[in-house]
Amino acid sequence: MAEAPWLAVARALIGTRETPGPANNPKIMDWANKLGGKKLGVAYAGDAVPWCGLFAAHCVNAVGLALPPIAVRASAWSSWGLRVTPCVGAILVFTREGGGHVGFYVGEDETHFLVLGGNQGDQVSIVKIAKDRLSACRWPGGVPLTGKPFRVTASGAAISGNEA
Repeated sequence: MAEAPWLAVARALIGTRETPGPANNPKIMDWANKLGGKKLGVAYAGDAVPWCGLFAAHCVNAVGLALPPIAVRASAWSSWGLRVTPCVGAILVFTREGGGHVGFYVGEDETHFLVLGGNQGDQVSIVKIAKDRLSACRWPGGVPLTGKPFRVTASGAAISGNEA
């Protein structure tokens, strides 16, 4: 079974980091500039601003799919596309203190989802996020569902404590 194309885009970006301090990573800013305020829903100021929604928007847009309004906000993805059960490639939306988080499902264990996302420890990475934080699981409308749940018994992924 072929991997969802937006997930392939995301995997290719693992390791992309925001730039500490007042400078910005040109790659992250290029995503924002190419998408623009019209697609993102707001002007994006810099990589010190939470960028998980920007990352998801970049990956989904790169394969020609429409974005939710205000795509830079994690919560905007909660009503995008179709509701599905967690499966490889699905867009997962989480709650967290002070906001939300969005990323792509790549697996799960008994208590956590493995999430490929941006702004996870200030970089694109795969982390574990507690299942009880999940608020929505979505799949692009009009795209055949190709993902399936993927259970892992052990993972080197850290449990996320920084998605802002």
